[in-house]
Order: sequence, then structure tokens, then C-alpha cells
Amino acid sequence: MSSSGMVSAAVTETIGEPIVNIGIFLLFVAVTLVIVFRASRNNRTAADYYAAGRSFTGPQNGTAISGDYLSAASFLGIAGAIAINGYDGFLFSIGFLVAWLVALLLVAELMRNTARFTMADVLSFRLRERPVRMAAATSTLAVSFFYLLAQMAGAGGLVALLLGVTDKAGQALVIAVVGIIMIIYVLVGGMKGTTWVQIVKAALLITGAGIMTLWVLGKYGFNLSALLGDAIAAGGETGAALIEPGKQYGATGTSRLDFISLSIALVLGTAGLPHILMRFYTVPTAKEARRSVVWAIWLIGIFYLFTLVLGYGAAALVGPETIAAAPGAANSAAPLLAFALGGTLLLGFIAAVAFATILAVVAGLTITASASFAHDVYANVIKRGEVAPDAEVKVARRTAVVIGVVAIGGGILANGQNIAFLVALAFAVAASANLPTILYSLFWKRFNTRGALWSIYGGLISCVTLIVFSPVVSGKPISEATGRSPSMLQPPIDFQWFPLDNPGLVSIPLAFFLGWLGSVTSKEPTSTRAIEMEVRAFTGIGAEKATGH
Repeated sequence: MSSSGMVSAAVTETIGEPIVNIGIFLLFVAVTLVIVFRASRNNRTAADYYAAGRSFTGPQNGTAISGDYLSAASFLGIAGAIAINGYDGFLFSIGFLVAWLVALLLVAELMRNTARFTMADVLSFRLRERPVRMAAATSTLAVSFFYLLAQMAGAGGLVALLLGVTDKAGQALVIAVVGIIMIIYVLVGGMKGTTWVQIVKAALLITGAGIMTLWVLGKYGFNLSALLGDAIAAGGETGAALIEPGKQYGATGTSRLDFISLSIALVLGTAGLPHILMRFYTVPTAKEARRSVVWAIWLIGIFYLFTLVLGYGAAALVGPETIAAAPGAANSAAPLLAFALGGTLLLGFIAAVAFATILAVVAGLTITASASFAHDVYANVIKRGEVAPDAEVKVARRTAVVIGVVAIGGGILANGQNIAFLVALAFAVAASANLPTILYSLFWKRFNTRGALWSIYGGLISCVTLIVFSPVVSGKPISEATGRSPSMLQPPIDFQWFPLDNPGLVSIPLAFFLGWLGSVTSKEPTSTRAIEMEVRAFTGIGAEKATGH
């Protein structure tokens, strides 16, 4: 029987040996918990907890950024998207990678030179502090929530495949366990412990993907054309569409608009992701911030080249129909490919890497969201800056628990969605609510508080509203490929009126417009600190001595 046939026959049962799969994962958890506990011994100040004492080098932080950025969507979601939709699925990889050029050229060094803990610190430097901090904290929590949905949904889909857990209650239990472990990472290790977990995870993920890529290419004599030919053959009647644009986004005018909307969200979203922006504060100098992004671009770029081979390899060796019918659907492509290549042991390793990916990214998101609430809302809005650092960190830890519980609930709701697609929604929220305000604050002296509030709240509300009333949440018919509805509501209730799956095409330009309109209609004088912020952002003068308060 062919490897495709063996996998197909096994999909209805447990894939691999559950004991091996879980054993390797538990080994990773044990090792990383030791690292987290060792790192936590140096967490004495708020700067230690939030920014790891600004003690990481550029290469270390760049590796951690790649670990933070290469989420379950990158590994599981994109591989599945390429396996099922071919060329159109690879567009996710291109969008995620190109987005780093925006982050490098426009925000990385400038954000670092403000020497703060959170995005709100940068925005409130030259604007009215309390309302801007509340708005920035609100958008940070919203982006983090959407991103957490994707990671938790990935955990549910992965375990559904590895343990044969097909009932929703069992998958919900697994999502809860992942959430609890993540909370422990954040409570104990802070940013320093989380950073080391991300470094270890990035090394494992890129190594694992590299091994699988070489293995797949080796089967075809390192002939990419032969691989694509097998993928086309395995796709049956629609196989030829795997190497042509338009399989997912070219059928109708609406789907073409959806592609443009998705592309805008992916390219502009990275520079507005709070958990990525927060990583720039863990290095001591602006030079190290630049080195961080260069390292991250190289590592992320190499990984996304791997996803092309992994996606088409899964299509060729497993088959799109088998992947679509598996528990976890498209998110199962990479684990099924690992099983087809190397059997139980390779599957166990790749499964552990996928779990590690989910845990590390979720921990990074959680510490960012909890830091935003504790530092921006509690310390600077509620307490008006009159709070001891120890008390602030305690609030951050308690917030992490609350966020973990919310993430567990949201993950249970989103279980079964393609996680690359869910992450694209988070990118749309980030690009709508955060990026316009960041760019205006850094580059436009006339920008003021009203502009910031209109941009943040306008971008956030419009983006979330359009998502709620889009086919993503309601109204999509049952998919012929998977036999299930891609809508979040089960059973789907049709109340959609916005036709696009991704709202970026509307909400991002609207947020930029509202930021401009709010500023030019306000009588608030130009802040005297605008010039100071510009000098600091572009030169780094004063940044090295800033405490972050």
C-alpha cells in the first residue's frame, strides 16, 4: 500500500502512537519549565518581567521573534492551505514574509528608541496619556484575543488527530490543558523565561521543518517539478489547479477582492502586532533591534520556503482529500506528512514541535496582553502612575490568569477553523487599530489625541464589526471539501451582510482616514514633545537611560 493509502486508512483511527506523541511533548514541557524556573530567579523589577531586563542580543532576540512569529498558523495552517489550495495557500507565506519589510523599515528601530514596555508608552509620549493608554490597551487586548483564538484552535485540531479525540468535550479538555501550561510559563518566567522558550521552540521548529523538507525533496531526487507533478496527480480532477492562481481566490469578483483584502492585512499587520512590537524592548540598543529584525527575516524567510515543499509534499504523499477528511482538516497536513515520511517517531517529534509552537506563541501573547493591562490601564490610568513596580507585576500576573481563561473559552469556540485564516483576522485588527496610530505618532507632528482615539477605536470597531457580520462568523454553506461549515457558529445562522472574509480592505484605509480627520478637526495644539519624540526615535538619544515609567 502507498504511503498515501496507509495514512488514509489510519486517519479514521489514532495517528501514530499516542504514548510516544504525548511523551515527547511532555519532555519538551519539562525541559522548558526548567529553563523558565531558572530564568525567573532574575525577575526582580518590572523591566525584568516585561522586557527581560533588556538583556538579549540581536541574534537571540531575532531567534525569539521568529519563534514568536512562526506560530501554529505558519506551521500547521499554511502547510494545510498549500496542500489543499496550492498556489493560493502559498500567498499566506508571501504575505507574512513581506510584512517584515514594513516592520524593519518603519517601526523596529524607532519603537525601540522610545525604550518603553508597551505600544501605549510610545503613543502616550506626546499625546494625552490616560485616554490614549486606554485605547491602546483595548486594541492590544483585542488583537491578542484573535491571535489566541488561532493558537488554541490549533491545539484542539492537533490533538484531535494525534489522539483520535473526535468529540468536542475531549478537544475542549486538551485546549484547557494547553492554556494552563501557558499560564504557568507566564506567571513564573515573565518575558525572560518566555523568550528562552521561544528560542528553543524556534530552533526545533526550523530544524524539524528542514528535516521534513529535505526528506520530501529526497524522495523526488531533489526535483521540484516531479514533486509538483505528483501533487497534481494526487489532487484528481482539480489537481492542476494546485499550481495555478485562483483556486481559492479567483472564482468570483468577491473572492478576488477578498484576496486583495487579505494581502493588505498580512503585509501591514505585522508592524501593528503588540506581542511582536514588545520584543523590540528586550534588547539594549537600537543597533541590536535592527540586528534582531534582520535575523528574524532570514529565519522566517527560510522557514516559509520550507512550507512550500511541505504543503505540496503533503498534497503528493497524503492527498488533499485525505487531509480534508482528517480530524483537524487542513491543520493536519504537516503531521500527516510526517507520519507518511517517518512513521511514529517523526510524527511524535513534529507533534511535539507543533505543541511547543502553540505554547510559546500563546505565552508571548499572554504576557503582552497582561503587561498592557497592568502597565497601561492599572498603573497609569487607574493609579495615575502612583504604583510600586512590585504591585504592577502582581496585577500583570493576575491578568495573565484571566486572559488564559478567556483564551481557553475562545479556543473551544474557534476549534475546527483553519488557523492561518484566523491569524489573518488578527493581522487585520492589528493593521486597522494599531498601525495607523503608530505611523502617525512617529512621522506626523500634527497628529493629536483626537486623531489617535478616532483611529484606534474607529479601526478596531469597524474591523471587529465587519468580521462579526462576515461569512466567517455566519452564513457560509457546508464545505464540500471538509464536510463541515467553516462558520464559527454551529449550526451556522445567516446574519451576514459584509461579503468579504477579511475586512482589511475597508477597515485599514478607514482607520488611516479617521486618524487624519480627527487630527485636522481638533483644536488641540501640536505637542511640544513631538519634536523630542522625533529626535529620540530617529537618533536614540536618551533612550538608553529611560526606565520605561
